[in-house]
Amino acid sequence: MTESRIKRLATTLMDATTDKDPLVQEQIYNALCYLGESEPEEILNACDEYLRQHDKLAYPHRVIILKAMETVVKNNIALLDKSTAKVVIFLASNEMTKSKEVIRDWQQAASNVLVAVGQRFINKVMEEVLTKFQPGILPHYFVMQTFANLSVSNVFGMVPFLNSILGTMLPMLGMAKQDHMKSVFCYALQHFSESIQEYLANLDKAPDPTVRKDTFSNEIFSAYEVLFNSWLQHREAKLRLAVVEAMGPMSYLMPGEKLEEQLPKLIPGILALYKKHTEAFYISKSLCQILEASVNIGSRSLDVQLDSLLGTLHPQICAPADPSIPLTVKNHTEVLRCFTVLACSFPDRVLAFLLPKLESSNERTRVGTLLIMRQIINSAPSQMEIKKPFILSSMKLPLQDSNNKVKRAVVQVISAMAHHGYLEQPGGEAMMEFLVRQCALPSDAQPKKQPPDADDLTSDSVQSISVNTLFLLSTTVDRMSNVLWPYLLEFVTPIQFTNALTPLCKSLMYLAVKKQEEGENASLIRYDLNANLPSPYALTTRLLVVSSQPYVGDCRGAAALRLLTVLHYSVHPALDQLWSKQVPLLVEHIEENTERSLSQKEWEEKLLLFLQETLAAVSDNTWICHFVTEMCRQLNSYNGFPLEKNFLYKCIGTTLGACASKDLVQKQLQELLETARYHEEAEREGLASCFGICAINHLEETLAKLEDFVRSDVFKKSVGLFSIFKDRSDNEVEKIKSTLILCYGYVAMYAPKELVLSRIEADILKNVFQYFNTKDLTLKLCLIRSICMISQAIYNGVKCGDFIFSRKAELVAQMVEFIKAEPLEAMRTPVRQRAMITCTYLVILEPHLSDPDRTELIDTCLASVLALPPLEPVKEREENGGDALHREMLYGDTISALKDLLKSLLQRNLTPHGLQDMFAHLGPWIKSNKEHERQRAVEVSAALLEFYLSKLNVSTVIPFYNLGVLTALFSPRCSDSLASVRQHAVDCVYCLLYIQLCYEGFARDHRDEMVEGLKALKKGLEEPDFTVLFHTCNNIAMVIGKRVPPDQLMSLLLAMFEGLADPDRNCSRAATVMINSLLKERGGVLQEKVPDIMSIIHSKLEEVDEEHIRKAAQQTVYILASQHKSVVVSSLLGSSLPFDSHTCAMWRSLATEPTLTSQILEQLLEKVNRDVPYKESKCFLLGSGSERIATPLPLAATCALYEIMSAPESGAAVLGLYPPLFVTLLLRVSCTVGVQLPKNLQSRERRSSSHGQAPRSLHPCSCAVETLKAMLARGGSEEVARAVSSAGGWELMASPERHHDGIAVLASAMARHAGPRLPLIVKNLIPTLSSVFDSQRITTTAFFAELLSSNVVNDLILLETMMDNMTGRQKDACMLVRMLALRGLGNIASGSPEKVRKHGAKLLASMVNGMDDKDDPHNLVALEAMSSLSKLLDHLEERDIQSMLLHIAIRIRPFFDSEQPDLRQSSIVLFGNLTKFSEGNCEVFFEQILNGLVTLLLHLQDPKPEVVKACKFALRMCGPNMGCEGLCDMFLNHLREDRSLHYGEFMNNVCKHLMQSYPEMLNRLILTNLFYFKSNWVDIRAAAPMFIGFLVLHVDEDHCQQVDLDQLISALNLLLKDPVPAVRVKVAETLGRLVRIL
Repeated sequence: MTESRIKRLATTLMDATTDKDPLVQEQIYNALCYLGESEPEEILNACDEYLRQHDKLAYPHRVIILKAMETVVKNNIALLDKSTAKVVIFLASNEMTKSKEVIRDWQQAASNVLVAVGQRFINKVMEEVLTKFQPGILPHYFVMQTFANLSVSNVFGMVPFLNSILGTMLPMLGMAKQDHMKSVFCYALQHFSESIQEYLANLDKAPDPTVRKDTFSNEIFSAYEVLFNSWLQHREAKLRLAVVEAMGPMSYLMPGEKLEEQLPKLIPGILALYKKHTEAFYISKSLCQILEASVNIGSRSLDVQLDSLLGTLHPQICAPADPSIPLTVKNHTEVLRCFTVLACSFPDRVLAFLLPKLESSNERTRVGTLLIMRQIINSAPSQMEIKKPFILSSMKLPLQDSNNKVKRAVVQVISAMAHHGYLEQPGGEAMMEFLVRQCALPSDAQPKKQPPDADDLTSDSVQSISVNTLFLLSTTVDRMSNVLWPYLLEFVTPIQFTNALTPLCKSLMYLAVKKQEEGENASLIRYDLNANLPSPYALTTRLLVVSSQPYVGDCRGAAALRLLTVLHYSVHPALDQLWSKQVPLLVEHIEENTERSLSQKEWEEKLLLFLQETLAAVSDNTWICHFVTEMCRQLNSYNGFPLEKNFLYKCIGTTLGACASKDLVQKQLQELLETARYHEEAEREGLASCFGICAINHLEETLAKLEDFVRSDVFKKSVGLFSIFKDRSDNEVEKIKSTLILCYGYVAMYAPKELVLSRIEADILKNVFQYFNTKDLTLKLCLIRSICMISQAIYNGVKCGDFIFSRKAELVAQMVEFIKAEPLEAMRTPVRQRAMITCTYLVILEPHLSDPDRTELIDTCLASVLALPPLEPVKEREENGGDALHREMLYGDTISALKDLLKSLLQRNLTPHGLQDMFAHLGPWIKSNKEHERQRAVEVSAALLEFYLSKLNVSTVIPFYNLGVLTALFSPRCSDSLASVRQHAVDCVYCLLYIQLCYEGFARDHRDEMVEGLKALKKGLEEPDFTVLFHTCNNIAMVIGKRVPPDQLMSLLLAMFEGLADPDRNCSRAATVMINSLLKERGGVLQEKVPDIMSIIHSKLEEVDEEHIRKAAQQTVYILASQHKSVVVSSLLGSSLPFDSHTCAMWRSLATEPTLTSQILEQLLEKVNRDVPYKESKCFLLGSGSERIATPLPLAATCALYEIMSAPESGAAVLGLYPPLFVTLLLRVSCTVGVQLPKNLQSRERRSSSHGQAPRSLHPCSCAVETLKAMLARGGSEEVARAVSSAGGWELMASPERHHDGIAVLASAMARHAGPRLPLIVKNLIPTLSSVFDSQRITTTAFFAELLSSNVVNDLILLETMMDNMTGRQKDACMLVRMLALRGLGNIASGSPEKVRKHGAKLLASMVNGMDDKDDPHNLVALEAMSSLSKLLDHLEERDIQSMLLHIAIRIRPFFDSEQPDLRQSSIVLFGNLTKFSEGNCEVFFEQILNGLVTLLLHLQDPKPEVVKACKFALRMCGPNMGCEGLCDMFLNHLREDRSLHYGEFMNNVCKHLMQSYPEMLNRLILTNLFYFKSNWVDIRAAAPMFIGFLVLHVDEDHCQQVDLDQLISALNLLLKDPVPAVRVKVAETLGRLVRIL
């Protein structure tokens, strides 16, 4: 019975081989193999029988079965008995030869079976296959291939047969006419030869050690003759290659004398094939084998063939290998092996052939030759030993080659030479120099796009290869240490090796450390043995200077500094302690920063400080003199490296400062002045810095040298002391003057202040003043900078004592002249900016400027900057690129300089009068009719006022008499046409009011809430929207009105009226607004008839084209309302809907005064509540029901409420009426969902929106929602409105389907942010639970339901009331109300968990009733009940639950497989939660767990992630109740929510535990899975058979009997026809596993 079932399983699987899906076929193959592992002989026999019985089965399906048989045989070869082996051999032999035609897949599969069996039963296989191999009859193609493969797989078993096979085969060679037969004979001969070689190589392990090469030599030679003389000449390329592949291994077995005899024909024959075949690998491989065989026999005729061999092989290497074609790379390897064989035998002739090729004009020839040289240097070291000098001398030409590919090849040769001792020979240094030169190749900042020839190298790649090679030679080749050290130091200082510094420094550091470890510290650099090495001074200078640009050249700074540390002893013995401490800190600073984050100035200061400390530590004047001389000598090396040269100048200045020899200092300064390249800006800066730094310690010498320079003939263009300058042009002379002026400036800045002050006028300014009369821009800028530095020096020096700068006025006048000379139509140079910075420092100094000079300075600077044309728009700036960006930066710097200068002037007279005087100059610019002039003037004003306020220190309370005038100057600008002017104007008013407060006696850090409010108003000024500006200006005016003292009010008003004539209309309107706001304090006059007045106001507003009329009209509305509110309200409510902007503005004007606003709001609420919200209207369309039409009065009142509450001033009134407003508007929203406008209003709204008149929608629901939003915002509940907005709650409220969800969002936000408001709101809402309107009951229930999820209802003692109301809604006629009531009761678990236990029985009864709701066609109420019960379970008494446990579990079980994902999820989560209460009913509930286990495990493959999550939870909860610790641990570990699940592996382990703990459950589990074979979900359909397969895999034999196998196999067989391949794959896998229970 068991056998028949295995056979039946196998047959079922083999029947399924006709499946067209490759994955299913693969799984069928795997299943057959699995069955075979269990019962190999049974399965092999079943396969045999199946193939014999299904003779017509197409060969692709036979192949699957044969492959399975091969695998079963391979894995169980040791277990097979002879009878089964015979059956398999006979079948495979027949399958292989059944068709005379070659059908490769089928016959190959059969052949593979024979080869697999032949591993153990070689004699049986040979016995069968030899019957198909008869003398004189050409065998089947795969018979020969089987022989060949057997000879490889079972060498010792097969070789004894080869003699007879060869004997039978040789006559057949002549009979083979078809190419594929000839190819298979060649294939066989190749593998026979290889297996014979292997046999002979392992004779000690062979069964017959007497076998000799001679045994086969004659047969092999006979076969060779046919192959070489006949088949090799065939026109078919594939056959020729097969012949060549065979001849290589055959050559080892041919008799020596025969091979020697054949070589003169064989080698040319092989070489000739290169011309016929593009794919040369097989030819090269065979040729290499023939050459090795020839060398082994000591062939003499090879000598004759050498030239043709070299001539043919050399081009093979010269043709570059394509890495994308693996065989070309392999061919290169084989050809190089050929050269190794030849070089070992004929070293002289091979070198004589190769070395002249290095001089070839063909690049590929040179590269190929170098590759061969590398090969033979590495692979024939003993033969090349005496040739080293010859090889080195022949490398001279390649070292000069400019081709990148040749360079790379040379680098590779050098690497090989280094490993074999070449570089220690004479000539080795040239090789190393070449390598360093390649390291120094420039890197391309933007690598060029590679051309189609991908082998075309860039210099970048040559450089990177060279860098790697240098480092490897330094660190891994021990014999190179003495070659490279200290030789590499010679390359550190020459400028042409700059790019190689990083790798050089790294290598040198490694070598030096190694030498130190070997004990060579003091004698690290032996100058007595190495005359060409750079001096310690040269090395130190070079490494220090390149460190100034630390990230250039692959972070050379860190490498250079590290090398410097290692060389400290050689530089000077005294530096050990200092450098070992300081250099690591410098390196750390580099590594902590990036090129972008590093401050260059700070870094240079660190290096110069390090240099200073070094000089102090050395403290040897002779050493310092040598050092500074070397620094000066290196200066010219850095021409073309301006940044490094500039830093070197600073180093020279620092070192000269430490030099005790005055003569040397003067001599070096003289040299610097003579040799400087004055036309370069960086050089001028560097030289000036050098003089400045030197002056710190040598002021006298520095000034004396500059004095000599001034008196020299350089500026007279005649021969003299500085005769080197005699041929300079006028332009160059100006540059020299510029440098001189800069030198004086830097000397003044750096020199000790106590020494330099006395020299400024006598020695420095005397010489500077000579050059003011110039038009040269460079000289002008240098003069300005120099004066600025001198001024700063005086200012800093004054701190040491008094100093009267007598020439201050002259210098200021000169700066003014420079500024005046600048053209007003554009800013091209930084002259204005620099001159103003200089004046900023000059005006600080004593004596004071005279009033005319001060006025001239201010007016000139203002006109020079403020009148400049505006900058280009952003778009044009982007198009013009860098030039425009430069102008923008220059403008920014210039405006900053102007602000600093004016602040400096204001500082000298920090009084109201001084401020008034400053604004007398600025006033015309502030009122200019040109936008850009106003913008700049107000920006400067804001900066000045902020400065004034920050510096103000009032000791006595004095009047700020000009507050009104200045406030009136700026406040109208708050509505300027330019946004930036508006922003700065607010800042000006803000500062003025604080200045006033300071003068009133308040501390400067006092913060006034009203004034601070101005900052918040700035946001409203960003966009030029009239409505926003109106509100903002009004608020600004209110602040001004509150804070301006009474005595200044009239002056303020008068000045405001002046502002009505402002050229900017916006500012004119702002003045009107502010006047009205100020007048508001005094009330207004009533007109006789309020309705008429209201009508007139409205008509005037429609005609308005002046802002002040509009504002005055609104003011009147407010005054009227304060007297006649009811009439005003009725009149405004009578306005046409939608309200136009004028009516809206009038409504908003009623929000000014809280008491009045409260009364008006109450009236409007009464209007909303008095009338019904809508009327039912029958539709004319047939079949459509009635529609709801909004009633007009509540709609108008709602719009009015919105307008009033949108005004900020209505806040207090809204707060006072918060509960009634909230409840009314909430219910208004509820009653307007789905309600339409009346027809007349619909058309009117469309018209007004098309004319752009309606600011917002008139739709009843949208209108109500917006009004509720406004109410919350104004009632201090902005957080509520924001929270609802971010959750999309407002949109949900307006949706008829999701309205209750929107209400829940609102309730949640109220609970979080407006808790104290809730008691009154709840009290007002409770009556609506019995409203006749469904919508109001739904809204109130939804609101209460969500509130119950918050603890706030418990805190406010609302819980019981609300819970009773929710319970009372369970019988509501509306299903949604019932559902929401259950949700609310469930929410008590999260809101007030501590109360759940108290009301447990009541809550539980409600949930069970909900699950049993009869009027619930879509199970929505049941869903809510399950979800809510899950929440409550944790907090209920166990006794309450346990009585209902079984009822609930049985009730929810059908939902596990519901089509609705929500039901699946909720029921499964509830089931998981119920397990907590199963202890009392352990056995009963355990049964429920077992009932649901399969479903839960399968639904881990549910298409919905939320259901998968629920299943994970439920299984984790069930685990502890299942009595299996392993299963429990698995559920807890693998089913964590955050962990992804490998389902197959997980199920395998689950089934293992199930079968260990509950083996008796096998049949029940299988039957449950069978139910899911018909599931609609593909993944579950696939999971069910897999589940069964794993169960079967792990069940003990004792429990197998409980399974109805026939039913199971039938069900699986049926599922094997499933349309989805993934399902069929799992079925096939399971079918294979059923062998476990057969």
